[in-house]
Amino acid sequence: MNRSQVIVAAALVFGAALSLQVAQAQQSGVTRTDLQKHDLSVPGREVVQARVDISPGVLAARHSHPGEEIVYAIEGVIEYQLDGKPPVTLRPGEVLFIPAGVPHLAVNRSTENAEFLAARNDPAANESVVLMPELDDIVP
Repeated sequence: MNRSQVIVAAALVFGAALSLQVAQAQQSGVTRTDLQKHDLSVPGREVVQARVDISPGVLAARHSHPGEEIVYAIEGVIEYQLDGKPPVTLRPGEVLFIPAGVPHLAVNRSTENAEFLAARNDPAANESVVLMPELDDIVP
């Protein structure tokens, strides 16, 4: 890789990370705390584990990931909507598998905070959340 390619790649990674942080910061009522990130034994892949808190009545924007995601509900009640599937309601102790690339969103339809752990495998060194706000208005 020559110097120009490295500079362009770095700028793209920085821009993607910055735009995601701005998008997340603007979404009031959703807090994502990255707990850990580690390289996997599969070259070019990493695992990311995050805690997500969603305030009552708040929708976490529709998005997708290039890797699979596993969700574990800790507190509250959260409704997940995966494109092409009926909504799934998770209560504490329940889990959900989200296939790679499937757009999804989460809605806290309760009057209490919802908290869950999300673990996903992603391409290393890339922000892997692809926001799809144009689809949020179709939530029933």
